[in-house]
Amino acid sequence: MKYQIVIAGFGGQGVVFLVKVLAICAGNRDIPFLGTENHGMSQRGGAVSCDIKIGDFTNPVIDKNQANLIIGLDANESLRNIAFLRADGTMVTNAKEDYPSIPFKLARVDANAKALNKEFPIQGLNVYMLGVALACVEDFPFSVYEVKRAITQMNAKVAEQNIKILDMAIKNYIS
Repeated sequence: MKYQIVIAGFGGQGVVFLVKVLAICAGNRDIPFLGTENHGMSQRGGAVSCDIKIGDFTNPVIDKNQANLIIGLDANESLRNIAFLRADGTMVTNAKEDYPSIPFKLARVDANAKALNKEFPIQGLNVYMLGVALACVEDFPFSVYEVKRAITQMNAKVAEQNIKILDMAIKNYIS
């Protein structure tokens, strides 16, 4: 397996958390992986993008036109990283309905509005977008079970809440 994911957002949104969850998924299956902690401002509010390569790679940085998937926690940050997406790649983004048309597979959900409507706590936006990716990306490298297990391993104290948010995203996107 070889799979490359760019996760883009802002400091404080949990970009690094998602990389760590996916790294745990790979480690649990003894699949080699490389990840970058972050590119950009890691302080709260600054633009952040992290890469994770799952499979046999030697360099952790994703080159242009190579990512299988972008998970965007912010609409603008998704667009800012679009150059990394390969022609047959998928973008999963947190964006309003007026998002521009792009020449890639696109899964768009306004997760900010859902959080503002108290459907889930805003701190769970990252996990919600991971759930959307699980629901709609056909070649996602890990199963729902594997992701839930990794979330629990990552932080058992908040695992139950994060798993509820993940399940909500999967159910809402499939419905």
